[in-house]
Amino acid sequence: MSCTIDKALADAKTLVERLRDHNDAAESLIEQTTALNKRVEAMKQYQEEIQELNEVTRHPPWSTLVMGIQHIRELQQETKELRTSLEEHQAALELIMSKYRQQFFFFFFLRRSLQHSKELQAHVDQITEVAAVMKKAIEIDQQQGCKEQELIFQLEQENKGLREILQITRESFLSLRKDDAGVGGSHL
Repeated sequence: MSCTIDKALADAKTLVERLRDHNDAAESLIEQTTALNKRVEAMKQYQEEIQELNEVTRHPPWSTLVMGIQHIRELQQETKELRTSLEEHQAALELIMSKYRQQFFFFFFLRRSLQHSKELQAHVDQITEVAAVMKKAIEIDQQQGCKEQELIFQLEQENKGLREILQITRESFLSLRKDDAGVGGSHL
């Protein structure tokens, strides 16, 4: 039994380390996204200033106008590329945060289950199976990112099943306790 709990704790520790890695990656993406937002804002401001200057001068020299148009086109292309990059970073950040939350909630459930292990000895094999499924899910996630949503759904269903089994077990345990108390009380 202690071997199984130790293994589950080791798996939980691995999950925590991975969650920290995901958190670090998310913070890095947030910093990059912030930097990109600042650049986009600076380009917008520059474009507004160019427009104001054009309105003030109304009739700039032809060469200045051509150079300004070329520069504006370059800025528009760079702005488009930055927006695309920003959208990709935001999508990646959302995916990482989603995975982080899912793994955190699963870790929380596992930790809580381990704290109540004395009451749940009959279900240790099922918890070990869930831990094995989670470990396999992590390996599959590293190899095949596209299957992660399907696996998370399966884990949620198993989690729901375990909670239902846990509720039934608790109800049975309380019922047995009441029956034992009732039998013990009638002999007194």
